[in-house]
Amino acid sequence: MSETNPVTMASPTTARILVGEADPDVRREIRDALSRSGYDVIAEASSGRQLVDLSRRLQPDLTIVDVDLSESSGVDAASAVLAEDISPVVLMADPATDAAFASRKLKVTGFLVKPVSATALIPVVELALARYADIRALRERVAELEDALETRKLVERAKGILMDLHGLSEADAFRRMRKTSMDNRKTMREVAEAILLSHDLQLGSEAI
Repeated sequence: MSETNPVTMASPTTARILVGEADPDVRREIRDALSRSGYDVIAEASSGRQLVDLSRRLQPDLTIVDVDLSESSGVDAASAVLAEDISPVVLMADPATDAAFASRKLKVTGFLVKPVSATALIPVVELALARYADIRALRERVAELEDALETRKLVERAKGILMDLHGLSEADAFRRMRKTSMDNRKTMREVAEAILLSHDLQLGSEAI
């Protein structure tokens, strides 16, 4: 790994990185470059199998993988890490390989051509972590929206039951549910689910 000027970019000290590289000298240089920039190299792997085992056990924030690993190729190891959504992956490869194509196919968050310099390594690591943070935030937002939509559907069904059973208007049924929610310190979804469950049980007992 060639190195030019020292890199002093600030980076989160909490970022935990797993490095997969067969050459111990390259591993050491990568570790040193990451450590100087404030990253925590939590483990190093020399084979694909070891890398996957360590990633499962340690749950790193980022995994850096050389494509030329023994026992299981770096591409296979990276694929396993990504498939299990353990961490984002930065792939490393010699310029003569076709790993650039593999990196696009695997949808890794970063790609480095060897020999890797510290000036090239750190920006790619920072970008990979930032991209993954954006992806996770987007996933959480989608999950929140899906949950809100499901809650709305349940509340609408529960309102309909209250309207049918008690002759309430839609507004009165909603107010009753909201009052129950506040009095019992339950979410509207929990109240709706309780109404639906009670109604289903009642229907079930009538059918017996």
